Amino acid sequence: MKTELHTELPGRLIAVEGLDGSGKSTQMYLLKRWLEMKGLKVYFTEWNSSVIVKSATSKGKKRQLLTATTFSLIHCTDFADRYERQVLPLLKAGYLVLCDRYIYTAFARDAVRGCSRTWLRNLYGFARRPDIVFFFNTPLPVALSRILSGRPQLKYHEAGMDLRLSHDPYESFRLFQERIYNEYLAMKDEFSFITLDGAASIESQQRLVRETIAQAIDLPRYRWKTLR
Repeated sequence: MKTELHTELPGRLIAVEGLDGSGKSTQMYLLKRWLEMKGLKVYFTEWNSSVIVKSATSKGKKRQLLTATTFSLIHCTDFADRYERQVLPLLKAGYLVLCDRYIYTAFARDAVRGCSRTWLRNLYGFARRPDIVFFFNTPLPVALSRILSGRPQLKYHEAGMDLRLSHDPYESFRLFQERIYNEYLAMKDEFSFITLDGAASIESQQRLVRETIAQAIDLPRYRWKTLR
């Protein structure tokens, strides 16, 4: 990734990463509610949710027309739109911005699809490094069980079928997630992930998340100011 040249902003950026089924989204929801209950300025955003890019992404996936590079560029466009319209302005306005997946999702998934790791880091070089990144290190069998128990059918790209790993969607999904998991493990030291046990109880995970944030960030600074 390019050297950080960004100026300091009043807001703070917190991201969660991990496999599908790692429990990260549940923890982010609980964190958001906790911060809101404390009267803090909080904003939440999630991966692949830009309204502008969503229709193009959907069409490309349905027609199975996306190469690895095209897939990566579309997701980067989605991220860039949300980053410029939501994340950066709210950091400038002094919010706690919570991201359910950040650039590291692209680093992992797109590298598995064959994109150069150096190219990916340069592609997302405009994005700020988060102040805190939680990586929910969930054993692959646990993550797979959580996802597959609630999914009667896997989508083509979700299962990694474009990689031709297996003709069986469930086996393809397992192999795809295993490769993504290994990418996360390779990144955790490079990007200073705070690793949490994704197989631990929801309560213990959330306690560690709250304690880590309370120690690293001056939370009272982000309270809504009331007019007197």
